[in-house]
Amino acid sequence: DGRVKTLHPKVHGGLLGLRDNPEHVRMMSSHGILNIDLVVVNLYQFENTVAREGVTLEDAIENIDIGGPAMLRSSAKNFRDVTVIVDPSDYAPVLKEMGELGGATSPQTRFRLAKKVFQLTHRYDGAISRYLEGVEIGKDA
Repeated sequence: DGRVKTLHPKVHGGLLGLRDNPEHVRMMSSHGILNIDLVVVNLYQFENTVAREGVTLEDAIENIDIGGPAMLRSSAKNFRDVTVIVDPSDYAPVLKEMGELGGATSPQTRFRLAKKVFQLTHRYDGAISRYLEGVEIGKDA
């Protein structure tokens, strides 16, 4: 049902592998891991879910995105090689730049976008924490 597909080692290997590190390149090749150069992720709408009247803890928990933030963090950590987009307002400027640079993006753009990732995941985790602070469950849960 999609709960673990984005946590696969080939995905994160393709995001985190350093292309200028011969050992990384060798290991990726030996394990059939391909480079991933562009990542676009829209996280589950946790805040919208918990804002609904009568939302259950089970519904809230199911709407906590795990793979998305993990992929975003892996991508942003390797901003030297990976372009990561979390804000739809960045789609057009990134596409324009890629057109101008033969499919690539500049280091400045990749770093700017990586910073947006860490800002977003910080807010996202904060929203989850704030919600859970207000929830109590019984001893037998």
